[in-house]
Amino acid sequence: MSEENVKAGCASCGVAVIDDIKLTKCTDCDLVQYCTDACQKEHNSQHQQECKKRAAELRDEILFKQPEGTHLGDCPICMIPLPLDREKYGTWTCCSKVICKGCAHANILREEDKKLQHACPFCREPVPSTQEQSDKQMMKRVAANDPVAMRRKGIQQHEKGDYRSAFEYYTKAAELGDADAQYNLACLYEFGKGVEKDGGKAVHYLEEAAIGGDPIARNKLGRIEGNIGNTERALKHFFIAAKLGDDDSIKVLMEAFRNGLVSKDDLAAALRAHQAAADATKSPQREAAEALQL
Repeated sequence: MSEENVKAGCASCGVAVIDDIKLTKCTDCDLVQYCTDACQKEHNSQHQQECKKRAAELRDEILFKQPEGTHLGDCPICMIPLPLDREKYGTWTCCSKVICKGCAHANILREEDKKLQHACPFCREPVPSTQEQSDKQMMKRVAANDPVAMRRKGIQQHEKGDYRSAFEYYTKAAELGDADAQYNLACLYEFGKGVEKDGGKAVHYLEEAAIGGDPIARNKLGRIEGNIGNTERALKHFFIAAKLGDDDSIKVLMEAFRNGLVSKDDLAAALRAHQAAADATKSPQREAAEALQL
């Protein structure tokens, strides 16, 4: 919203901007301004409904913006977008870098050719020979406030059934913007594992993950909206996820087309974007690694 659309003067007492008085916008919306915290508190009952509506509009502007790519980003070596298939990339505990199988395979070939010790393709740290050494590397990254390492430690605790510890690690990683941790945190809130069950917080963290580019979280939001009858919002989520390369969302859109809920042109555009997203993750090195089932 432009500056001229913000109501002039303090919304509570009416004072205008002068040399020794500065007005501050409402902390939740961009509709009104206040000269003091006291004025904002006094005006709250009058402004609450309008503020809540505008805050929801602002949230939706962020939520339904098409991300440029997925939360995975690019492989830091070949700089090609990482595929959504988790079997086609790996995370290295030494540096927490997510490396595609193509680059990992190329690194192995280089090491074999030069008779080198097996090391991380990115930082060249020797690959740990035991789980204990691997865990030590991961905890070193955790101590450095690495969100990927925190999330991976959370997964480790989650798999052990220590949901409370998993919750704590996921929360720290989520606060640092890790979309996978935000999704995992949403799941804990959804099922009440390690924390009190809270559907509202589950949706909040799914939204945070979706905003960060996670198409799986986006797909789940679409299903939640669809289940409560919000078809338009559900389809928006599925279109965004499909354009990021999510296969399941494309299937949902095709079914919606057959039911007359999606136009032919919109479906065609989604199919083109979905294929483009998939094609963008391909490379000869990755195809070679896949042929060897690495």
